[in-house]
Amino acid sequence: MTEFISEIKTIPYPQEAVYEALSNLENLAWAQSKIPTDRLPAKELEKIKDFTFDRDSCSFTVDMVGKVKLAIVEREPAKTIKFGIEGIPTEGNLWLQIAPAGDQMAKIKLTVKAELPFFLKGIVSKPLQNGLNQMAEMLAVLPYGQIGA
Repeated sequence: MTEFISEIKTIPYPQEAVYEALSNLENLAWAQSKIPTDRLPAKELEKIKDFTFDRDSCSFTVDMVGKVKLAIVEREPAKTIKFGIEGIPTEGNLWLQIAPAGDQMAKIKLTVKAELPFFLKGIVSKPLQNGLNQMAEMLAVLPYGQIGA
């Protein structure tokens, strides 16, 4: 099992608010247009499109990969959201961990664990790590105080 861990990002909202927003993926449909894209590389954003959301899953199309679906398989209130990953050529999971960083702050970290064949590991490691860091950055800049309000 190969593991990829994002950079830890600080969010200026309480842990519970972050969890409540992210544990219902329908909130991300609303928040998608609120992401300040100036903090993200435009070239990379163009590779991901056709987002669809429901309460427990999100799907999107990634250039040269195809349709990918993240489906919530486990929730630990205010702390962790675990996703199964479908549409990739191997089995894998994504964990979103949320921790307090003071009364009105939270920290997030994303972890992907996947069974990668040796020949794929060298090809996908760098893009997957970069994508994971960009996802953490996108989640860090969402306006959590407005989500679900």
